[in-house]
Amino acid sequence: MTDESLVRSAAVSVTAPRTWMKMPAEPEDVEHWLSPGWVVAWEETGHLMAIDLTATDLLTPEGYIATVQTVDDVVYVRVLDAVGELAAQGQMALVGDTAVVDRVMTTESHRRKGLGGFVMRSLTNRAVEHGADMGVLGATDAGRALYETLGWKKHSTIAECIYRP
Repeated sequence: MTDESLVRSAAVSVTAPRTWMKMPAEPEDVEHWLSPGWVVAWEETGHLMAIDLTATDLLTPEGYIATVQTVDDVVYVRVLDAVGELAAQGQMALVGDTAVVDRVMTTESHRRKGLGGFVMRSLTNRAVEHGADMGVLGATDAGRALYETLGWKKHSTIAECIYRP
């Protein structure tokens, strides 16, 4: 549960325009805690999701090439089509035994071909290799549908707010 005093304290401490603040809460519950200049970004409200990670067998979808690169504690998965154009991607930060997934996307012309699931399973396998046993992410409505088919569960709404003085 999000603590009102922490939200109020964080909001009044911000002076830089276009600063974002995200919290596990319903937007309508936190809106009246915000100091002047802050607005709820209703169109950005999402879903906090988590899963216990397990590795799976993985086959690159036919006609695609996948790359996995780790830089520091961030894993990047990129899926390219036959002509080398980006078809899908995602990234994940490893924080102790937790994998934080972010920026998963599939380009419009490559949707409905299993690439989003492939990216997620690729990230999961790498996370498990590095000792992570839990995954967390913030999902859009569209992303939530994919993640639920992969076993992820919603734990909270994510309220997103932006400072626009």
